[in-house]
Amino acid sequence: MTDGSGSTHRKCGHSCKPTVWALFVDVNGDLCGPAADGRKNTGWFFVEQDTQSSATRPACFLSPNRSSAGTVVFPVSGAGWADGAETTHKMEAEQEVSMIQLNEELRSNAYPGRGIVIGRSGDGKSAVIAYFIMGRSVNSRNRIFVTEGEGIRTEAFEPSRLVDPSLVIYAPVRVRENDTIVTNGDQTDTIYDGLEKGMTFEQALRSREYEPDGPNYTPRISGLVHLEKGGFDMTMSILKSNDGDPACCNRYTFHYDRPASGEGRFLHTYMHDGDPLPSFRGEPTKVAVEGDIDSFAGMLWDSLNEENKVSLFVRYIDLETGMYETRILNKNQR
Repeated sequence: MTDGSGSTHRKCGHSCKPTVWALFVDVNGDLCGPAADGRKNTGWFFVEQDTQSSATRPACFLSPNRSSAGTVVFPVSGAGWADGAETTHKMEAEQEVSMIQLNEELRSNAYPGRGIVIGRSGDGKSAVIAYFIMGRSVNSRNRIFVTEGEGIRTEAFEPSRLVDPSLVIYAPVRVRENDTIVTNGDQTDTIYDGLEKGMTFEQALRSREYEPDGPNYTPRISGLVHLEKGGFDMTMSILKSNDGDPACCNRYTFHYDRPASGEGRFLHTYMHDGDPLPSFRGEPTKVAVEGDIDSFAGMLWDSLNEENKVSLFVRYIDLETGMYETRILNKNQR
């Protein structure tokens, strides 16, 4: 099969009907038109046609510029398809994705908002989780991380200055058996409760969407680390508005089996500072995970913008024993 430009593409993991045309989209699944516009996230996406309704849906992805092995969930809609339905497709790597140095990524961005990093330590012995929060408002900056059970929660540094706790006070990290959940909101509890009921990570999040803080409509970002037989897999999710339009919630789930040593994925709420704040786009960034817990935590903390950083959580989980080490850094000190 070719993409119309002479490039051969490998069959995707999805059971495809005969393809009828190809469109350029970015890795969010957003249509870009029939011609490349120079964006690095642009690539070929084959679509399938429902012969009963002439509706189309994504089939398989080929990027000439950027791609990554993994699984991504794209929203699909149209006549003959349930509005808001989801379909999962594999993106097969046609090219290597360059690994980004986290310190450079963070230093170049004054306001990524809230961020999750999940990966495997350089020595291959530990699953690594990091979560940070930043703030521009007094209410957002008036917070610290404190330990709660095997996880953490946010807490007002000065309770008398707390204005609205609804989106700033929550448990970012909870542990359930072999699963560690990390999120930027109270969807941590939604995922935990869903797992208790036998749901998957993705199913549990179907009841949630972006935060109701228009015009930003801050994305809900979530991660799950599942330990299994001396190894682990990781899943990440982002729920966001449709380019600022709250009428549609775009849902993307990324799953990574057996992460490689020294590699991680970085997902954050905002592309950069702005008004309104632009939501994160694309697949979680491939980043290097290097050093022990103290050097890794120190690198993250030192790389976050000094004015906007608030708190940082880092955990290394020993894959053989399940034991973990945790570091918490707060800008506000009591």
